[in-house]
Amino acid sequence: MNRTPDTIKHLIIINIIMFLATQMMPMQMINIFAMHFPLNPLFKIWQVFTHMFMHANLMHIAFNMYALWAFGIPLYHIWGEKKFLIFYFASGLGAVLLYSGVQYYSFNQELHQLMSHDIPKDQIFQILNSGKTNAVFQNITDIYHSPSLGASGAIYGLLVAFAFYFPNAELMLMFIPYPIKAKYFVPLLVLSDVFFGITNVINSPIAHMAHVGGALVGFILMKMWRKHDFERWY
Repeated sequence: MNRTPDTIKHLIIINIIMFLATQMMPMQMINIFAMHFPLNPLFKIWQVFTHMFMHANLMHIAFNMYALWAFGIPLYHIWGEKKFLIFYFASGLGAVLLYSGVQYYSFNQELHQLMSHDIPKDQIFQILNSGKTNAVFQNITDIYHSPSLGASGAIYGLLVAFAFYFPNAELMLMFIPYPIKAKYFVPLLVLSDVFFGITNVINSPIAHMAHVGGALVGFILMKMWRKHDFERWY
């Protein structure tokens, strides 16, 4: 039951290979494979998938790969390979879609704000593409030039599914050394991401809304699949 399936091993190996390549060629790997803002010339359609195999640092990949192994194995044994991969990548896509949608909305808000001060749109994009910035352009520049990367969105989908199947399993946060049942732990974790994603009270590089997107797709898929299983058996 606890044997690591080849599918999960392969996902972990690909992530490690991509991480090591990024350490050797950081700019090249990030420019090609990380998820760039859709209006940035560096954006390529394959990045909606490849960003899931990219990680910023050792802590980032260690946490995500441990979660993939710990939560992925029991789910894999319930679903099998095909269903597991559909769920994993659908959650990752949901993460990038919600995150990019929020970023696009924020970008347009900043863009219209600058244009309201009689700065032509073409000039704004010229400045953005030049890489030059100042305090006036800081917010819109951060959105335009900040790629996203990581498997966290897909991992959040797995967390939601784990809470559905094993609601009473006890989990712990690193900064709260007290076990919490999965049915409480996962909603609290997602709600904290909603809070930090909306308020931005902590200036951090974490893409909170990507976590929310992955969790949301995971929740929707679980509701659909559980309903289908109920109708099939009852």
